[in-house]
Amino acid sequence: MSGEDPSKVDTMPPVSVLGLFRFATKFELMLNFLGVIASTGAGGATPIMTLFLGNLIESFVNISQTKSLSASEAASFIEQFRQKATQDALNLVYLGIAMFLATYISVTIWTYTGEVIAKRIRESYFRAILHQDLSFFDDISAGEVAAQIEVDAHLVQQGISEKFALLGSNVGAFATGMIIAYIKSWRLALALTSMLPCLVIIGALMAILCSRCAQFVQASLSHLSKAGGIAQESLSTIRIIHAFGAEIKISTVYDQLIRLSQVSDLKLSKIQGVGMAIFSFVVYSSYSLSFYYGTTLIQQGRANAGTVVTVGLCILIGSFSLGIAGPNAQVVMRARDAAAQLYRVIDHTPMIDSRKENGQKLTSVQGEIVLKNIDFSYPSRRNVPVLKYLSLTFPAGKRSALVGHSGSGKSTIVGLLERFYDPDAGSVFLDGVDLCDLHIKWLRSQIGLVAQEPVLFAISVRENIEQGLLNTAHEHSSREIRWALVQDACIKAYAHDFIMLLPEGYDTMVGDGGFRLSGGQKQRIAIARAIVSDPRILLLDEATSALDTQSEGIVQAALNKASEGRTTITIAHRLSTVKDSDVIYVLSNGSLVESGTHEELLCDDHGAYTQLVRAQHLDQDDASVSQSLDIDAEETKGHTRTSFVNKDIDISNEEDLKSTLTHPSTDELDRAGRFTLAFKLASLIPHTRMIYVCGTFFGILGGLVHPGFGIVYAKALQTYQNTGSPDFRTQGDRNALWLFIIAICSTLSLAMHNVLFGKGAAILTTKLRLLAFQGLLHQEISFFDKDSNNPGVLTANLVGGPEKTNGFVAMTLGAVLQCISCCIGGSIIGLIFGWKLALVGIACMPPIVTLGLIRLQLVANKEKASKASHDESAQIACEAAVSIRTVAALTREDHTCSLYSDALKAPLRQSVKAGIVSNAIFAMSISVIVFVVALVFWYGSGLVTTGEYTTFQFYVVFMSTVFGSWNAANVFTSVPDITSAADAARDILKIMKTSKSNIVTNDEKAVSSRMFENVQGGVHFQDVSFCYPTRPEVSVLRGINLSIKPGAYTAFVGASGSGKSTIIQLIERFYEPTSGSIYFDENCLSALDVNEYRKHVALVSQESKLYSGTIRFNILLGSTGAMANISDEEIKRACSIANILDFIESLPNGFETEVGERGSQLSGGQKQRIAIARALIRNPKLLLLDEATSALDANSEVAVQEALNNAAKGRTTIAIAHKLATVQHADHIYFIKDGKVNEMGTHGQLMARRGGYWQFAKLQELEK
Repeated sequence: MSGEDPSKVDTMPPVSVLGLFRFATKFELMLNFLGVIASTGAGGATPIMTLFLGNLIESFVNISQTKSLSASEAASFIEQFRQKATQDALNLVYLGIAMFLATYISVTIWTYTGEVIAKRIRESYFRAILHQDLSFFDDISAGEVAAQIEVDAHLVQQGISEKFALLGSNVGAFATGMIIAYIKSWRLALALTSMLPCLVIIGALMAILCSRCAQFVQASLSHLSKAGGIAQESLSTIRIIHAFGAEIKISTVYDQLIRLSQVSDLKLSKIQGVGMAIFSFVVYSSYSLSFYYGTTLIQQGRANAGTVVTVGLCILIGSFSLGIAGPNAQVVMRARDAAAQLYRVIDHTPMIDSRKENGQKLTSVQGEIVLKNIDFSYPSRRNVPVLKYLSLTFPAGKRSALVGHSGSGKSTIVGLLERFYDPDAGSVFLDGVDLCDLHIKWLRSQIGLVAQEPVLFAISVRENIEQGLLNTAHEHSSREIRWALVQDACIKAYAHDFIMLLPEGYDTMVGDGGFRLSGGQKQRIAIARAIVSDPRILLLDEATSALDTQSEGIVQAALNKASEGRTTITIAHRLSTVKDSDVIYVLSNGSLVESGTHEELLCDDHGAYTQLVRAQHLDQDDASVSQSLDIDAEETKGHTRTSFVNKDIDISNEEDLKSTLTHPSTDELDRAGRFTLAFKLASLIPHTRMIYVCGTFFGILGGLVHPGFGIVYAKALQTYQNTGSPDFRTQGDRNALWLFIIAICSTLSLAMHNVLFGKGAAILTTKLRLLAFQGLLHQEISFFDKDSNNPGVLTANLVGGPEKTNGFVAMTLGAVLQCISCCIGGSIIGLIFGWKLALVGIACMPPIVTLGLIRLQLVANKEKASKASHDESAQIACEAAVSIRTVAALTREDHTCSLYSDALKAPLRQSVKAGIVSNAIFAMSISVIVFVVALVFWYGSGLVTTGEYTTFQFYVVFMSTVFGSWNAANVFTSVPDITSAADAARDILKIMKTSKSNIVTNDEKAVSSRMFENVQGGVHFQDVSFCYPTRPEVSVLRGINLSIKPGAYTAFVGASGSGKSTIIQLIERFYEPTSGSIYFDENCLSALDVNEYRKHVALVSQESKLYSGTIRFNILLGSTGAMANISDEEIKRACSIANILDFIESLPNGFETEVGERGSQLSGGQKQRIAIARALIRNPKLLLLDEATSALDANSEVAVQEALNNAAKGRTTIAIAHKLATVQHADHIYFIKDGKVNEMGTHGQLMARRGGYWQFAKLQELEK
């Protein structure tokens, strides 16, 4: 499948049943073979019972003829009957014991192998994902990966574990019944076999329908995967979602996808429901045929009543087993479809496969890199050339630099050097060897990379830096040696001092994506990670971009020292960082326009490099500005993820959001029982109530078919006691007709209840997905600061939870209702016809129910214990997919796979341990039915022999209570489904309960609108102090007082981590101050409706966060109203101000161009300018710029800064900057240090003061 791209949504044929076990070892296959034998034997035990029942029936017929015998002969015959009945009852007990052992062995084996094989499938899928080339991730997001590894793998596990054992038991019962039937009476069995052609025809139709079902199942799973991508993308950029009030816009996109999944599920439910009903009709009709033809055989003397009963019961039990096999067969079918999705990725061989061990490993590396005649365009945009016949040489051991406008191809060269992509034409050489001929992991281990947007993993500081030692000589060095290397690298990267100030020092957990650290701190740790292994080649893609000016000077000196003796390639907009390079290459539109040293290039007054230098001078003191990024400790969680979005979205989900306001407390939910949870879920979707009411009615009707069948069956058996009666033929035909009518009723009820429950489940699951997603979007920002609520775990639970609920409320719930109604109906009928024997049968039901409830609790405890471990594995998978470039650059694939595999071991151990007791209880609850039959058989035969009961009474009570007990046992075959569904429902309701709904009443809206009638945009801080909720012991802001006048341009500058971005977050109301107050105009910020307030605020954050979809969609995401109401002129005006309009219109698809995963198809500067346009489309009164021009080249920066200056007119602007040229004309500048205002004034005033601000400015000088 190397030529197929699995990320494309194509329908795959379901894998074969054997294909589900392709990852099983020979030992596991041997166990499965034993499991098949055991499950078949367990299923075959039930038809074997009919042999004893047939003997009993024949004895009853003989008893009815004892009236013609003498008293002594009759007494002797009855005594023999009692002894034989006792022996048969004892034999049934032995059979029950054998059934218990067979069931326990089969379920234990299948549960164990299912867990192990599913673990191996997850590992293989995850390994395949990590080793795909980067082009694969242009079309699939981390959320989709999380969805597939959670939902699809779970479906496969269900299909190859105990459900498969139960299906084998059902098939075993049918096969054994047919064999016994042929042995007892081949004529009658052959007559009944006439139904097989009908079954074959129906089977063929079902096969066609199943292929159609496969399309629906895979379409549903595909839409769910894309919805998971949107969820992960949104949750990892939740601050942007909140800042732009985009919760409803994003949830509407999500809703569109899950409704597409619902359409597929609805079609699937109809096909499966009707198909199973038709199949059931043919099977049930065989009962009618058996009694019709059995009557004929008895008349002809070719069979007796016992034989006819045995054959009929064999067919009855076998077909009944097939009937209850429906839900299990559906699970296996869905497993085959899910496996097709997983195997498509597993079998896909990428063009650049880091798993391959072929390729050269050079004995020594000099480090000369040559690009020769390179042409390149990204796979997802083949019609847009990025590099054009480019040739460059990076001398060994020298420092080279790449500069140029945003989008000129600089970062693309880094991707080629790391072999993330291969050139379309031309070659890249390392020491004269084509990179395509080198071992990929060896090549990447020779390179230290610091990317523009640093990526840290949710582990400790020390562990993050040690990732740079993977696949190097020091990977397996002693802990002391690695510790020394880590410390040395941190000292060189100017990171040691701030690390030692962290709560746990080097052992401090950095959080998801490093959110507990500021941007500058993350960047310094990334630098330490890059240099810790002393690589021969160092790639610095804006390596110092997130450092404050003071730190930059020190780190730059350290990098200059670290680059000695190695090939260093630096990409920079801040030219002060590359002026000492041995050679500087100036790129423009993918081509080389100039090259030389800093001094040589400045000799040309009209050269491109000279123009870049001139653009970076400050007006005063000849200080210059360079690019920098600064984000405070909690600025962002994770990284932008991508998925499908529709460009035209209507916002109309307010009522759904209101429904999240009234839910029980989380404590109540923890205590809530499963039925309580079911009622609470049902209350969320009142319009489906009638669907479930009707479905329940037909489900109850279907359950009552079996007790009704027992009455007719008993009547038929009574008829066989009067074979000499003149109307024997008429009675036999009448009984057959009644059985045929019951077959019709059963078929109609089964079809209706399957279709209705399938429809209700599809609607309910869709609603739950949407409400859960909306609930997450409306959580407080502090909710996402907790390690347990990282985007990977949340996405996995969001996708997997409703799917588990769906598995129960569809087929399983319908089957449970049928079982319950059969149990109750059978008990009532038994009490009516013979209360003594009925009470014996009914008395057996509580132990069965008790066993089931005990198992229910055991499974629930196991699921609860393993959930944390599953969350850990989901977090690892999602984090790796989000950070795939960093994972590949660090050759971290195998290490990450090892972590993921270890995370899966805990739930496996817990499942195996819990299964020892749980499976024993399950086996007992299944086999106890045989003991019930034995007891009722023995006691009932005694009642008949004493004359207290007629044989008709015995037949009715026996059939009713036995079927009732059987169904009571079958209820608890769905224990795992019930438990998983209950836990998932509880989690969803908790999310909805704890969410912060921003919907207000109409009266509140009226009050709020009056407060915003005359917005000026003034901001005032009054003694504001702040600590992040997850770190209450660390004071970030300490008694801040400041006043920003309406329409003023105010700037905050200071060292990285000083609290600047925290001020922005407080203004955005992501958090509330620990103490003090913030005012917007004259109103206290905490008293304002946050939705209305944010309509007047726009944020351009430091790290540009775009979403997959079109450029148009990304810009319109910032609009305050419906996207459809924004004109093209307004969009173009915002883009023109952001200096991005010309670029967009130069693209073949213009505004409809897809930006790719995390905007991967755009350069950093292009993404940032689109983010600026997104902010300006709101026409805000308060504009927040957190390093808004940080990713722009010098020329673009000048143009955009001028545009922002123009945009600032008439509105309040607050800017955070390290690049002082961007704020030198500000009306007021605050210099923040250690969470306090250290200095304030204009640029000129602060320069004259020669304090901290002046020192920053002097450090940014660029000598000419």
